[in-house]
Amino acid sequence: MRRTIFDLDVLRTFVTGMELGNFARASDRLGRSTSAVSAQLKKLEEQAGTPIFRKSGRGLALTDAGETMLGYARRLLELNDEAAAAVHSVELEGWVRLGLQEDFGETLLPDVLGRFARAHPKVRIEARVVRNVELIERVTSGKLDLALAWSDGTLTPHCDQIGEVPMCWIGSAGVSSGWDRASGEPLPLAALEAPCLMRSAATKALDAAGISWRLAFVSPSLGGLWAATAAALGITLRTPVGLPAKVRPLMAEDLALPELPGLGLVLHRAEAESAPAVARLAGLVRQSVSDVLDEVARPAAISAVMARQRRG
Repeated sequence: MRRTIFDLDVLRTFVTGMELGNFARASDRLGRSTSAVSAQLKKLEEQAGTPIFRKSGRGLALTDAGETMLGYARRLLELNDEAAAAVHSVELEGWVRLGLQEDFGETLLPDVLGRFARAHPKVRIEARVVRNVELIERVTSGKLDLALAWSDGTLTPHCDQIGEVPMCWIGSAGVSSGWDRASGEPLPLAALEAPCLMRSAATKALDAAGISWRLAFVSPSLGGLWAATAAALGITLRTPVGLPAKVRPLMAEDLALPELPGLGLVLHRAEAESAPAVARLAGLVRQSVSDVLDEVARPAAISAVMARQRRG
């Protein structure tokens, strides 16, 4: 049996096109002609031995095999890039202090720390998982080199918005919320202790929609908030990032709740010109955030289609 060896250059074109949503954009990004990109995609299907794409309206969509291929392509490219970074930065040493939100503690932190430690074993990392206000205070005072925080309008001297996440109402996965707007009863709200960006967003949206509410549960930690929400003590507002299995996003229109805007995600840096170890970790954070946002975008897209079908 002939062994298949996938071309990493072809895989990079494939992943770039899917991330940009358009292979014409991928050709511009990669500096290749559209015909060269088409040839690479044809080569990928030949190597895979099965169709990767199917027609969808005027465009293309992935087949089941294509979805599988995309996941493996990302992993192969990550390992390739990690190996290249490790070889070229084998003597990288130092200390990096990273801070991030609780929402990313289980979804992003293990991946980032694992990949960084494998590539740069001589660099030590101090990670702190705290809330938004403390993250910004620590990076501006020089106690953190990098901080991944929700965008609350606060700009530090060296920061970049690296993504946007939809906010959503969240309830128990196994128990009905028990709240009906028509009943006239105030909505039971579960929230973190103030100051909390998403608590403020929830109360502002409810007030604007003329929906009465009451604080049914307040927690100092995200773990406590998830426990209360899973027990149906209240409805909360977060993003789809890092949701435990016992809670689920709620369709706003099903409960007559207000639609919510997106929430920016910002990477703050203590210095304009970061040390090599800090710059490398920042690059891994950006890539991992991109992967996480890609994952949460899929169920969001499905929910949007379901909502349109119900309206139709």
